[in-house]
Amino acid sequence: MTASDPTPPIVMVEHLSKTYHGRYSLADRLTGRPRSDVQAVRDVSLQIGRGEVLGLIGESGCGKSTLGRAILRLHEPSAGKVWFDGVDVTALDDAGMKAMRRRMQIIFQDPFASLNPRRTVAEIIGLPLKLHNLAKDPADLREKVMAIADKVGLNTGQLDRYPHQFSGGQRQRIGIARALISHPEFIVCDEPVSALDVSIQAQIIQLLLDLKKEMGLTYLFISHDISVIGYLSDRVAVMYLGEIVEQGPVDSVLSRPRHPYTQSLMSAVPEVDRPGHQHRVQLSGDLPSPINPPSGCKFHTRCPLAIDICRQIAPVTEKVGADHTAACHRLHENLSLLEDVPA
Repeated sequence: MTASDPTPPIVMVEHLSKTYHGRYSLADRLTGRPRSDVQAVRDVSLQIGRGEVLGLIGESGCGKSTLGRAILRLHEPSAGKVWFDGVDVTALDDAGMKAMRRRMQIIFQDPFASLNPRRTVAEIIGLPLKLHNLAKDPADLREKVMAIADKVGLNTGQLDRYPHQFSGGQRQRIGIARALISHPEFIVCDEPVSALDVSIQAQIIQLLLDLKKEMGLTYLFISHDISVIGYLSDRVAVMYLGEIVEQGPVDSVLSRPRHPYTQSLMSAVPEVDRPGHQHRVQLSGDLPSPINPPSGCKFHTRCPLAIDICRQIAPVTEKVGADHTAACHRLHENLSLLEDVPA
């Protein structure tokens, strides 16, 4: 979405945080050690326009999945607000949240662990219809299950089998069918292709794009693969250690990344057509622990451009282009870690 777009976003996240509180053991009490709290998501704000795909990218452990689940209230946010189509989701009671789940769904990363092995595929796909009383009778339920199974490319003659009798790609199609059968408007795709073979990934990605167009869906697409994000997304949000460090239109962010972390992600994408001109940005160290995050800019412990202020003060998010923002103290110094990307 742009500032001039009069259409309100279907999803608005305002200053969302999620902290997991560690257990306070007897040893902690005796020694006076503080409880180990994990700050998984910190003060995240973003918007997703109706019919848009927002790609959320970052390293494993940066809080991407936690953010997606907190938006759906599968994990209760510790602070902040989530608005869906003008409704404050974080203020809904159990009955209101149950009704809202018809409109907000998720596709999980693991296409096997997310399916109940004791239920048939027909039972798994049809469960949302039962929970929300969307089928008039067993015949109507079966008909709707077969229709959505056919839509996602499943063999309708195999719906009475169990998940272990299907391949990984087929199991992910089952998960997609389950998410879509209640006709939601917004879907969190939590790394839905990362556990699949490359050839199957391409099929699932194309299926998701076709379904988005046909059913008018809105996606939050979570991935650590920047090439997948670039192919699917309208806009991109880059996450590091629980914070959004850069976001904007996909062409702007991926062709002209302004945050050093985004630049490092872009440098890791192979350039087959120009193998001799690729510049790799090597980050030092591992992702810091969310239990004890660094002071100041969370990226300064690995950033080649870090200076004293980065270690002391957290940067504010600034506008660097049309609907393109980033949070870095050195945004306006014409610095880039990439040889081929002008700052």
